Amino acid sequence: MTARLRRRIGFEIELMAPPGVSRRSLADDLAARTGGRVRPVWHRDSEPSLVPGLGRFLNLTLGFAVDRPDGSPLCTLVDDITLIDGLEPRTPAPPGWFRVLSDDSRLLGLLAGQCDPASGLDTVLDPVAELWGVKPEQIGDVWRLDDGSGSTIALAAPAGGERERPCEVITPPLAGGHQEALEELLGPARELGFTVPSEAAVHLHFDGVPFRQAAALANVVRLFAHWREPLRALLQTNPACRRLAPLPEPLVAATTGRPGWDDLHKAADEGGLTKFFDINLTQLFAEHPIRDTVEVRILPGAIDAGAIVARAALVELLLERCLVSSSLPAADPDPAAAAEQLMHFAAEAMARR
Repeated sequence: MTARLRRRIGFEIELMAPPGVSRRSLADDLAARTGGRVRPVWHRDSEPSLVPGLGRFLNLTLGFAVDRPDGSPLCTLVDDITLIDGLEPRTPAPPGWFRVLSDDSRLLGLLAGQCDPASGLDTVLDPVAELWGVKPEQIGDVWRLDDGSGSTIALAAPAGGERERPCEVITPPLAGGHQEALEELLGPARELGFTVPSEAAVHLHFDGVPFRQAAALANVVRLFAHWREPLRALLQTNPACRRLAPLPEPLVAATTGRPGWDDLHKAADEGGLTKFFDINLTQLFAEHPIRDTVEVRILPGAIDAGAIVARAALVELLLERCLVSSSLPAADPDPAAAAEQLMHFAAEAMARR
């Protein structure tokens, strides 16, 4: 079964640059090919902390937005801390590659708004230091910013560990010509020697509005919960991919019968819903969504546009089945039969178009 994509979809494609090449290399190449320009940007992420009593560090890492000549976005290239296989952690950071760390999300937002990603390690914290009336202190190769009472606001440190090589390619929402648009990005990446990391995934962002109806959302939860294994088998989900998990049990249980939106919202809160599940539904429940999307996270890594679009087409059709008013039935216990059922759902959705 073949299908062209019909919905607006944003893609996130995880790649790895070869040694000596970086995501900045790809950004410069894409800008040169299109006559566009490159803008350094901050990318927010988090990682476990090695400091006792501190669960995680929040990071700003260097990314690069590539704009077309008319100013419209071509893509953004950022780090992804889950990509580590094959990197040498003892390799020093190349000049100009650094990160900013904090332990407070509000402070990180302030840092992202005030600090210039195009500046240097030794000056990046200066704008925020002025707000507190203090000066950053250099400790070895790290710059630390404390407030007047000695509480640490932020650290700026070399990136290290070849962190310039991981490259998550983020597209704007694509309304048509999906394969051609992806190939415009992935073809140059292949020419530069980029490859698919062992932990890689491709994420798909679909418009969230159609799934803000309780019946549709309940079907989506049923699809990714009760059909989890056959769905992952059909899509060939990468077993080495990090930050994937089954949807929380309270949310799955709430789909029994005909739940209302408030029932699903309450169950999502009880289950501790975050973005790090097979499908990210958090923005549907957010009062002020950052991206008004549902994010499917279980496609395997790829650097071939055709392979990405083929899997995305299957996901698109299955999500369209979730928009049908009837509840998604239980999966056949036989894996092969269940996979056949999913393909049947997809064929039915295509026939309704």
